[in-house]
Amino acid sequence: MALDATSRARALAQFMREVTLDCSGITKTDLAAAVAATDDWIDANQASFNTALPATFRTTAGLPLKTLLFCYVAMRRAGKLRAQEDG
Repeated sequence: MALDATSRARALAQFMREVTLDCSGITKTDLAAAVAATDDWIDANQASFNTALPATFRTTAGLPLKTLLFCYVAMRRAGKLRAQEDG
């Protein structure tokens, strides 16, 4: 389910507060459009992601758990999720 305008704005605000990567040359308007495009992409590709999941997880897990899994993997790929096993 796509985010409403308020949730997108709050995601944008939190992103701007927390992200320490170089965003020079990117305006707030550009970033807001990127948040909207990402949210739209997730909504449009939800079925594809669901199909890619192993059958047991796909049929057992609810949308919040699937979304959280996606986020954990994406954050790890971005180098923003540290695990206890990392030492």
